[in-house]
Amino acid sequence: MNPHCRMSLDRPLLIATRGSPLALAQANLVATTCRAAFPALEVRLRIIKTTGDKLQKASLAKPGDTLPKGLFTKELEVALLEGRADLAVHSLKDLPTNLPTGLELGAVLERADARDVLVYRSEEQGTSPVPRRGFAPHLQIAGLPTGAVIATSSTRRREQMLALRPDLRVVEIRGNVGTRLQKLADQAAFDATLLAAAGLARLGFRIETDGRLIGPADAPGRSPVKTRVPDGVLAVPLPVEEMIPCVGQAAIGLEVRAGDTRLAAVCARLNHEPTFQCVSAERAFLRALGGGCQSPVAAFATATPDRLVLRGVSFRSGPARRAEVAGPPGDAVRLGEELARRASDQPASTQP
Repeated sequence: MNPHCRMSLDRPLLIATRGSPLALAQANLVATTCRAAFPALEVRLRIIKTTGDKLQKASLAKPGDTLPKGLFTKELEVALLEGRADLAVHSLKDLPTNLPTGLELGAVLERADARDVLVYRSEEQGTSPVPRRGFAPHLQIAGLPTGAVIATSSTRRREQMLALRPDLRVVEIRGNVGTRLQKLADQAAFDATLLAAAGLARLGFRIETDGRLIGPADAPGRSPVKTRVPDGVLAVPLPVEEMIPCVGQAAIGLEVRAGDTRLAAVCARLNHEPTFQCVSAERAFLRALGGGCQSPVAAFATATPDRLVLRGVSFRSGPARRAEVAGPPGDAVRLGEELARRASDQPASTQP
């Protein structure tokens, strides 16, 4: 993208987005950033329901051949190709690595906190009449009791959790953040769940120093949701060395029509180059393995001006296969492909 492209202001900029609270929070962030960069530009959101939004009861942990690729992106991409939108805002973790002909990943906003968060009940029972097992603040995976039940629909989280603690049980859960928190509070059938730190923050949640999870209902400023966290819910971020994030986690991607000079100006102003390099390496790793966003693989990159470090894990062939590579940020795609080769070739590891 040419950073010197001029932005045409003769028509509104139409941003395609899903209608979920998190998607709207991310789309509004992009819209606000666009307005700051181009004060005279009119920016509008166009809410589009995707296949993934319509399949709330479908299993994401066992997709098999029943769920199509691009669950949360296809309809947004059609809107781009048909000219009903100018750019589409995605949680980059949901965007397939192979994009439709005529579309490209134009920009990536600066990445937020990429860690996963362990959310669980406090040992103080709160106001719930249901007897439930709880735990002390700042719980870590190693501190979970044998047989503890973790609820997640992510194959990546499930496989990493079981690699760390094969004595745990993992069950599936669906629903938005508020729904999952309420299930955790109401149902004694599971002890904890896993959520993305970036998603929680963008929805207005925060973790207090004592471990309490505070919801956006009482948060200052505007929030797309007013979810109150049930009594007695605690949270703790997990180190990325222990729970490697999924490819693109915590990054917001802007998908645009290839060769659209008007959108080139937007992307040039909004793109965060170090994040773009990191996610390019991660996505190259996933693409080389032939996986999608629900594949049991994970990768996370960090970058300085001179060095990009990429670590990953794959469970596609059974026990964990882990690897790490490093090199110049400009070689991001090559590094991702090399990591995929190493994660495929090395002997299977049973160690976390």
